[in-house]
Amino acid sequence: MSNVHVAGVGMINFTKPGDPKAPDYHLAAAEAMKAALADSGLAYEDMQQVHAGYVYGDSCCGMRAAYEVGQTGIPIFNYNSNCSTGSSAIYGARQAIQSGAVDVALVVGFEKMEKGALGVYFNDRMNPGSLHGMAMVKAQGYDPKIPGAAQMFGGAGAEYQEKYGTKDEVFAQIQVKARQHAKHNPKALFKEALTVEEILASPKQFGPLTRLQCCPPTCGAASAVLCSEEYAKKHGLADSVKILAQHMETDSPDSFAGSMYGVVGYGMSQRAANKVFETTGFGAEDMDVIELHDCFTSNELLTYESLGLTPEGTAEKFIADGDNTYGGKFVVNPSGGLLSKGHPLGATGLAQCYELVNQLRGSADKRQVEGAKLGLQHNIGIGGAVVITMYGI
Repeated sequence: MSNVHVAGVGMINFTKPGDPKAPDYHLAAAEAMKAALADSGLAYEDMQQVHAGYVYGDSCCGMRAAYEVGQTGIPIFNYNSNCSTGSSAIYGARQAIQSGAVDVALVVGFEKMEKGALGVYFNDRMNPGSLHGMAMVKAQGYDPKIPGAAQMFGGAGAEYQEKYGTKDEVFAQIQVKARQHAKHNPKALFKEALTVEEILASPKQFGPLTRLQCCPPTCGAASAVLCSEEYAKKHGLADSVKILAQHMETDSPDSFAGSMYGVVGYGMSQRAANKVFETTGFGAEDMDVIELHDCFTSNELLTYESLGLTPEGTAEKFIADGDNTYGGKFVVNPSGGLLSKGHPLGATGLAQCYELVNQLRGSADKRQVEGAKLGLQHNIGIGGAVVITMYGI
């Protein structure tokens, strides 16, 4: 089937929870949508569907946000898949277009978060992450004083350390790199440089993780306009960035088989990436720029290997050789990633899309990856789902 085009992208500056200058969710989302529409040269009245992703919000928040931009009666869909929500919305819109149901759709992801670690909102029913929680307890126990996500991803990092002897400093170097990249991103939340020593001196969380190796709760929004190849040609958008392949994978039994790798989605990331590579004929080695889900430094390290950027057990050398940054084999998270750009859950997948589209257009300014023609996006949510998307020009 023909490729789906990304005709326009938009994103607002991410902010800390409680920032009095930050717009409410519906206004933040509307600003991002208007920016994506302006970038595409299309109007809301041209849109045939809206796909809206958010995690912390009431039913129909997608409608309330879209109504700030237009009220044309078109279908508006709401998505919630934890941290993979934004890419799940892209997936839904891409699938609708590729199936022929519609020609053009607007996708938006947004979040208004509270300060502190993620919490459980409904205590009178089964937690959707209970299987992952039980697998973690079986593998390493549970400490009620430490945020659950930090225990999961920190535990996966500790398992990696036990297997390969990787030092804490190696994980900290990932955040050093993230801040170096973020300083060139005007929309990133944290741009101040950090040293390995400063990162390791921050409060200990779990395994190799310290507080400065955990992504912060964030507010913000990002958006994209997707259209069919035929629509792109008809409206003078034929030179836009294309989605070459996309695959969503959910948990298999390996997620609950006793390894913390499985709990945090190593296996499903690997399977999804392999299917994208099989579809396109490109391999990991062909990628120029990558936006991956670095919710914790440990997850970035593990994802280098699950995506096939480096063989299993070689992430330490990969980092030491600078193969995750400018001048190396790949540029990973030129935006600063979740660690430094910020992580408004529903917006993250769209923010990754925004970065990769600008990189492939050659419009990423000081963080531009020279000659970028292929980009890979990895967006994962515990609960769980991962979406891998390959973009090209």
